[in-house]
Amino acid sequence: MSGGTIRTLVAIDSDVDSRSVEHAFPAGSPVQVAGVIEGLDRGWTVLEETSPDLLVVACAGYSERALYLIEASTKQRPDRPVVVLFYGTPDGFLQRAFEMGADDLLTMPTPPEEIEFSLRKVMARRRGTLAGGTTNPMICIVGPKGGTGKTLAASNLAVGIAMGLNPDRTIYDLARVGGSLDPDKVADFVTDHSSGASVLLAPSRPDQAGTVTVEFLRELYAVLRSRYDYVIVDTPPGFTPEVIASIDVSSNLLVVGMLDALSLKDTKLGLETLALMGCDPERIRLVLNRADASVGIKHSEAEAILGRKPDVFVPSDREIPRATTAGQPIVVAAGRSDAARAFHALAELYVQDEVAADTSSSSNGNGSQKRRRRLLARGRRT
Repeated sequence: MSGGTIRTLVAIDSDVDSRSVEHAFPAGSPVQVAGVIEGLDRGWTVLEETSPDLLVVACAGYSERALYLIEASTKQRPDRPVVVLFYGTPDGFLQRAFEMGADDLLTMPTPPEEIEFSLRKVMARRRGTLAGGTTNPMICIVGPKGGTGKTLAASNLAVGIAMGLNPDRTIYDLARVGGSLDPDKVADFVTDHSSGASVLLAPSRPDQAGTVTVEFLRELYAVLRSRYDYVIVDTPPGFTPEVIASIDVSSNLLVVGMLDALSLKDTKLGLETLALMGCDPERIRLVLNRADASVGIKHSEAEAILGRKPDVFVPSDREIPRATTAGQPIVVAAGRSDAARAFHALAELYVQDEVAADTSSSSNGNGSQKRRRRLLARGRRT
């Protein structure tokens, strides 16, 4: 690709009028049609010979030839986007096209300017992914067992995200839409909280969870980190493939446990698992909830069991269940409470990390001004 020109190869299935496809591209567009293939059987050969920046496949009805070409192109050059122009009702073909590697599917007829926008969008997204783009902090909250207060930590850290919200759309709905992700598309599925934070909530039913794949999450996280200053991910208990994928792409990890003997043992196992996964201990923080002396375990004893000092101890507070019932985090409902102060201290640790990173970048001549955007967390419902 030279300058702003996008060299595009258009492959047209036999049941599509080639003239209608050629007229679909606006004149004077950076999307330059470098070649048109009538009949998809020759598509693979021409792809190898021309190596375009973008492949557009036009078809009508369920087409195995189109699926084969999409898959072959993706395997040949993973960095090259594939967009499908579909004449008719996609039905089952839509999902299959995305499974084969298509970045977007446009149902025809679509105005030329919208086609140009879509093609430029998928190119920009691929360039941003390959170049690293803007990658803001992502904090993955993990724990081997449920009931330790991970969601409590997530919602207070993000100033009240997964609490008291009843969204019309969840991450399940976003996954079902298919196609490539971009910040504007994701924003349509995000629910805003009165605190100024935003949330993309988990599926409302357990049977919907299978739709949210590891591959989808990896793409989603990249988009979220380009849009929000902080991304906070609340994960289910244990180390499922989805949790492991979230850990792998996170800049920071927050392990949450409680100050009791059983939870401390589970938390130690969780820390050991992260070590076996090769996670840098410098990017792991540790929080213990219900950390009162009345449980019979001293803070120093907890440190000895865990093999490291917890970063924050969050005391029990009767205001926490009240705030949860009211749909507010404790940092909003009772901002001067000891529990709220503990969560503020936790948030300050991450802010200090960011300031230190910015200072380091500036000293190397790589500093940049950041736009202040809202925090976003992926909520977990149990």
